[in-house]
Amino acid sequence: MAQINPGAAEFPHRQIADQLRTQIRRGDWQPGERLPSIPGIAEQYGVAKQTVQRAIDQLRVEGLLITKPGSGTYVRGTRRRLNRLSRGRYGGHRGYHADLAARYRQQLIEVTRAPAPAEVADAFGVKDGTDLIVRRHLVRVDDSPVEVGAAWFRVQDAAGTSLERMEAFGRPLYQEAEEVIGRRYASASDVISARQPSREEAMILQIRPDTPVLHLLHVAFDPAHKPIEVSQATWPGPQTTLTEQYTIPAPTPDPDPDPGLTLA
Repeated sequence: MAQINPGAAEFPHRQIADQLRTQIRRGDWQPGERLPSIPGIAEQYGVAKQTVQRAIDQLRVEGLLITKPGSGTYVRGTRRRLNRLSRGRYGGHRGYHADLAARYRQQLIEVTRAPAPAEVADAFGVKDGTDLIVRRHLVRVDDSPVEVGAAWFRVQDAAGTSLERMEAFGRPLYQEAEEVIGRRYASASDVISARQPSREEAMILQIRPDTPVLHLLHVAFDPAHKPIEVSQATWPGPQTTLTEQYTIPAPTPDPDPDPGLTLA
């Protein structure tokens, strides 16, 4: 029988979570494999089912487990690593590149006009609730939803163009937008924050409402620093790793001292 130490300072559900976490990491259960039932685990440890449920909840918030209603609790697959944040969507050079389009292929789920949420309205410099064109998408990995997002455009910029049609493009979105809007993407800003998901986000991402998410607000500007596109992306925090690779400037030699100066 698996054991907990009743005399330990650590709560029983945390002891159980520690042991289950160790088993998962050493490969006792593989990604996608179903764990024993909660009553079964409770019997192994000789504790109440509620204690095991709390341990399972903890590991679910950490991103190690996923519960499928009516089916059971499963080991989640590997974390999704997002390399170079939003910069990756633009590639290393100007022009069409098929590999970039393939890498950022998304499932387009809706194209419509909708009131701008506060952060999007602020980025465009319009009033909250102003109607904008929005393209909503979902990204799946191994059939699991890992990102829900949206790209917003001003109606006067994109009305009647391909950006307002329920149409996927064979190239990155920014290249389509540049062509139909007639303005070049010149710079961008990213703001990433951690928060609790909305009810809709939790449902789409198949996470508990108390699981934190990472949220990106991406604003792309033209050469005059006027926004062309405002995009949002939301990822389940525990299974998402954001990475950035960059060079560190080498030290520059100090300039020679003025030969007319005498150093004491």
